Amino acid sequence: MSHKVMHICLSDGWGGLEMYPARIIPELAARGWETHALALADSRVAQSLEGAGVVPLTAASRTSALFAVGRWLAYLREHDIRLLHCHKSSDLRLAALLATLRPSLGVIFTDHMGVTRPKKDLYHRWAYGKVDRLLSISDATRRRNLKAFPLPAERIQRLYLGIDPVALAPRLDAGERRALRSSLGLPAKAVTIGVAGRLTPGKGQQVFIEALALLLREHPALDVHGVIVGGLAAEEGSREEYVAELQARVEELGLSSRVTFTGFRRDLARLFEVLDVVCVPSRNEAFGLTVIEAMAAGKAVIGSRSGAIPELIDSHSGRLADPQAPQEWASAMAELSADSELRARLGSEARLRVKQHFLLSRHVEGLIDVYADVIDA
Repeated sequence: MSHKVMHICLSDGWGGLEMYPARIIPELAARGWETHALALADSRVAQSLEGAGVVPLTAASRTSALFAVGRWLAYLREHDIRLLHCHKSSDLRLAALLATLRPSLGVIFTDHMGVTRPKKDLYHRWAYGKVDRLLSISDATRRRNLKAFPLPAERIQRLYLGIDPVALAPRLDAGERRALRSSLGLPAKAVTIGVAGRLTPGKGQQVFIEALALLLREHPALDVHGVIVGGLAAEEGSREEYVAELQARVEELGLSSRVTFTGFRRDLARLFEVLDVVCVPSRNEAFGLTVIEAMAAGKAVIGSRSGAIPELIDSHSGRLADPQAPQEWASAMAELSADSELRARLGSEARLRVKQHFLLSRHVEGLIDVYADVIDA
């Protein structure tokens, strides 16, 4: 059996989907798999692949990638690559074309985003007809996939994402934590409640701000400070008009001294060390990578009671709240802000839950099983 795979990710964005190929490459290599890749030239995806040790083939655009199909076929033949793994629905145009011209190619598609509308027209029936296995990253995503895609149920498989908890384990000593808090402008004694992710409406930062205002109004004695982690510019994956709305709302509510916008950070694992509570108020997460990262860091997490997040958190490891009900978030924030022992207990259970269910090594083992099934079919 060939232990080679080409990952196709023709995206110019930057989020969990785009980060995924580079995250799993070292794990695949450790298990004897040789990874090749195709990405857009000068994209963050291409840069991340190079950082993971794979120099990708590149195309100037998704359209030019289609016109270069002969080049990709020659490369696949030269390197005896029999398996394609796609991560963006638009990548399937190229993968389906390659599989049409070379029927022996196996095609895997991971739905990282969670489809929201049916894809059963003539084009999608052709494209998805070339997919040997569609990987859903949660049960919630798989339920939507079963309704939306023109594929039999046996070709749609759930495979949870995973992380390396070692990278999230606390490393800073007390002095380093104080220094980090100070550099961010966080009050030394305050209970810090944070939200991390791209600053876009679906991630729920507006609900977080409204909940924080309610919390401070209803519990004025609590010394609480809000932290919003995420890039403030479009090139960092955020919507600048939405960022402006959030900043204006913070000022309107009189929270300017109680909320810190950190901007884009590469050291999220370390930022978790100065947060007491992590909120993930996303409206419809296909999985919730930030949730399990915060759990692995031993944080008390409040997540949305929607999408896949209820699959990640149980009552022993965190709290859930309606993503459209700021009062529920304020109540959960109040409970956790007032009880350091409860936060510690939830954080300990959360870390254990990640080790039991959401390890990167476990994910890659499942992925390799899928690769082998498709290649051997």
